[in-house]
Amino acid sequence: MPRTRVRRRPPVPPRDTVRYPVLAVVFVCAACGLVYELELVALASYLIGDSVTQASVVLSVMVFAMGVGSLLAKRLRCRAAVGFGLVEGGLALVGGCSAMALYAAFAWLGESRYVLVAFSLAIGVLIGAEIPLLMSLLQRDAGRAAGPAARRAGRPAGGRASGEPDDAAGTVADLFAADYVGALVGGLAFPFLLLPWLGQLSGALVTGAVNVVAGGGLVLWFFRRELTARSRALLLTVNLAVLAVLATATALVGDFEEAARRAVYGDAVRVAVHTDLQEVVLTGAAGEPPDLFLDGRLRVSGRDEYRYHEALVHPVMNGPHARVLIVGGGDGLAAREVLRYPGVRSVTVVELDPGVVRLARTDPALARLNGHAYRDPRVRVVHEDAFHWLRQAADRVRERYDVLISDLPDPGITPSTKLYAQEFYGLAARSLAPAGRLVVHAGSVTDRPRAYWTVDATLRAAGYATRPYSAGGRRPGFAAGPDRADRTSGTGRGPGDWGFVLAVPGPRPPVLGLAPGAPRLRSLGPGTLVAAAHRAERTRWTGLPPSTLVHPRYGG
Repeated sequence: MPRTRVRRRPPVPPRDTVRYPVLAVVFVCAACGLVYELELVALASYLIGDSVTQASVVLSVMVFAMGVGSLLAKRLRCRAAVGFGLVEGGLALVGGCSAMALYAAFAWLGESRYVLVAFSLAIGVLIGAEIPLLMSLLQRDAGRAAGPAARRAGRPAGGRASGEPDDAAGTVADLFAADYVGALVGGLAFPFLLLPWLGQLSGALVTGAVNVVAGGGLVLWFFRRELTARSRALLLTVNLAVLAVLATATALVGDFEEAARRAVYGDAVRVAVHTDLQEVVLTGAAGEPPDLFLDGRLRVSGRDEYRYHEALVHPVMNGPHARVLIVGGGDGLAAREVLRYPGVRSVTVVELDPGVVRLARTDPALARLNGHAYRDPRVRVVHEDAFHWLRQAADRVRERYDVLISDLPDPGITPSTKLYAQEFYGLAARSLAPAGRLVVHAGSVTDRPRAYWTVDATLRAAGYATRPYSAGGRRPGFAAGPDRADRTSGTGRGPGDWGFVLAVPGPRPPVLGLAPGAPRLRSLGPGTLVAAAHRAERTRWTGLPPSTLVHPRYGG
């Protein structure tokens, strides 16, 4: 009797009806996890300052916590289905509400660093538990699917015949591929979709809702056989409760923002807009000079801004000043001071954010404060990154600038750092006329002397001779540094001075004085400038290295 050949069946992988939904959910959850991560980095950079430090804190803490979460997931492997459902519900709640919690801590407590670390830890632990739990579920499903086939092949269920490959490595590869692709999509969706369309708070809440629906739906439908009736009821209750919390928070996010804004800026908020680059807030009662905040930092104090702008502009105008370039200064106040000189033929303002210029043109109080500078036909506005624009302009501009005014935030604020680098000052020198002069706002002399004197060292390394000086004010318009925790906006506290550096290319330091035809000033005179130079010199730091693009040195 001829022997019947028994065809050996290939190993049965986890059923596609489960594998593909699992991979889809891994994709969605990875995208949500990266959105939580980027949202914490962005909001922390806005609330605390120094985006490099905040990104390092969030990323390092979160990656460490993911490892902890992977280890803790071992304890849930025996109940992987309910464990995964609870992990996704907790992740959706914590990640979705993290932005509101962080903003609330800053607005009402004045400190958000500890909240940032706590949420980074919690989110990282929950994200780290996802993949191990899903692996456990897939392996169980594979074992059940392979059982009947194994019995038909004459071997114990779950066993492997000699030479059959183990599919675990392929499952792991599929999971991590879906995870990485999901992270890519989440990383791109955050800046290009969620942030411009929904904002930071609503974007995080909507992401949490997507997260809980994907995670809960997977467990309650595809792994329902793993659940007892009690576990199923628990997961359903948790998911519905998380969705209710997120929906309620989304409905109240407008009122929350308004209340938090009042806590930060006071009750006299007149204008609050989110441009493509930053939050712009204008405060002040009717009939009073306005205060301008950019990303929560007091940029202009209407009551004494003249002290800052007179000290910034008028010493550098001592000499030829027909063509003037202002870097920053979108509020129009530096341009106002420049236009007081009848010999000025043109003023070019390079301001990255069109929203600031638009407000300076159209808001009655701010336009009155800047003397309607943007109505003057001599003023031209360029909306471009100053570094890139100056790099192009240095080669194409035939007539060089007599005066360059750097009216920028503190150098320790990360987006401003490259405009305080040696390379930037080298580009500025190429754009100056032979007798041209440059003035730089360099932060507080007394509160951040190291950063201030690093600006001076950087200018000298770029080939300038410098003359440092400072100006005092009752309520400074610039924070002492990148950290907003002092919240000078509501208290009137902050640095007692603004620091400036007057510079010219070449070996001979510039003369610190006023032009013979200078207009009448409220806060400056020959005597005050001499005292301003002496006040700055008393804080001098020596031996500081210059700041460059590849080695910024303003973080300390």
